[in-house]
Amino acid sequence: MIEASTTHLVLIPSYNPGPKVDETVREARRYWNPVWLVVDGSTDGSPARLQAMAAADPGIRVIVLPENQGKGTAVLEGLRAAAAAGFTHVLTMDSDGQHPAPCIPEFMAVSARNPGCMVLGKPVFDAAAPALRVKGREVSNWWANLETLWMGIGDSLFGFRVYPVAPLEKIMRSQRWMRRFDFDPEAVVRLAWAGVRPINLPAPVRYFRADEGGVSHFRYFRDNKLLTWMHTRLVIGFVLRLPGLVVRKLRG
Repeated sequence: MIEASTTHLVLIPSYNPGPKVDETVREARRYWNPVWLVVDGSTDGSPARLQAMAAADPGIRVIVLPENQGKGTAVLEGLRAAAAAGFTHVLTMDSDGQHPAPCIPEFMAVSARNPGCMVLGKPVFDAAAPALRVKGREVSNWWANLETLWMGIGDSLFGFRVYPVAPLEKIMRSQRWMRRFDFDPEAVVRLAWAGVRPINLPAPVRYFRADEGGVSHFRYFRDNKLLTWMHTRLVIGFVLRLPGLVVRKLRG
């Protein structure tokens, strides 16, 4: 039996993940306690299954949103609930089984030693990873590092990471962006602007085929359009903050 942490929890935003979410939760619970899920308006039958799991396991909590509002919105709901319960950090991971549950203890331990930092997973891809996705994220990573004056963001899109709750919640409350697929890259850029230092750790990622239960909600043109608008906003913000970022960079 894993003793429940009073500071760090696993937070899983979930939207129509199919049966993979059951395995994801069980794996996360093998390595951490507590595990919280925010069900973002799922219509695939997973809310009832997850609530049944929570009823049988006090280490699981399920928050159900009535309609789909986007990953960032789901994370924000989790942050609010975590802060209200006294938690200081959340490790976010996807519900589709791609992220490595065995890495949870290491990421949490690094976060506990460095509570003012964000601990970012740097994905190690297997042969099944779509080449277009792998190459495409390099573009987003380059922009994220430019926008932070190369503060050390290893990967801007990989959602397996530990956030300090207070600064991230404050940032999200202050503006209306970061509510959908743009959440992951914008969160790390804005946290870096706020002085939250990134620590990068390698983490294997696995892509599942449809016949293996894999589910993807990524839409190439829709989501790349969203990312383009996001980076446009961030570049403008970067230019406005450039003097302060240069001073911080020179001070080390």
